[in-house]
Amino acid sequence: MSDSLVPYDEAVAIMETRAAQIAAGSSPELVWLVEHPPLYTAGTSANPADVIEARFRVYESGRGGQLTYHGPGQRVVYLMLDLKRRGPDVRRFVATLEDWIIHTLAAFNVRAERREDRIGVWVRRPEKGEGCEDKIAAIGIRVRQWVTLHGMALNVDPDLSHFSAIVPCGVSEKRYGVTSLADLGIPISMAEVDMVLRREFEQLFGPSSNHMLGKTENTPLSARSSRSASVPSR
Repeated sequence: MSDSLVPYDEAVAIMETRAAQIAAGSSPELVWLVEHPPLYTAGTSANPADVIEARFRVYESGRGGQLTYHGPGQRVVYLMLDLKRRGPDVRRFVATLEDWIIHTLAAFNVRAERREDRIGVWVRRPEKGEGCEDKIAAIGIRVRQWVTLHGMALNVDPDLSHFSAIVPCGVSEKRYGVTSLADLGIPISMAEVDMVLRREFEQLFGPSSNHMLGKTENTPLSARSSRSASVPSR
């Protein structure tokens, strides 16, 4: 867990280094909870035309999916997990991440749901009109040598207006928007969210332990494996 805002390029360098170490058997798995300065990330399926107004820098992320926003008040979770050991089933892994978000939100009395025809984890908003739903969390991962990279982003209390400068994850229908816990009238602190995230993670993935990132993990890889695959965001 990082207490200060983490620059995106630094986070990716650390994550890729750690994933390579996990694949080599020299480091344990890692789940890293961060917040970023305001920025946009483009997945491997991103459409440049979906950038309506480049208010912040757009980073090519290498994960699956399209465009999304990251910024203060959003809990970004990077997962570096060994699917060789846990089971080499990417669809099962993504479905478990969805369950993790849904169970976490249920603890705050928010009913969130997955959709087969749309990316993200969604909340029904009947007060906005018939058929209206808002996305509260996104998932976009990459798998390299059966080790996962990237992960998910949960909107706790970000500036939702920053999403309006892009077409989030390619979803442009007006009845589908973006929400957060704060927008739903649930003023929860990030620390409270983190506590529930950890509890629900352990229910699905097993016990966790505290770990401090070392300075050597800030050095990006000099060479990257070509055996990788990106998985579209859900």
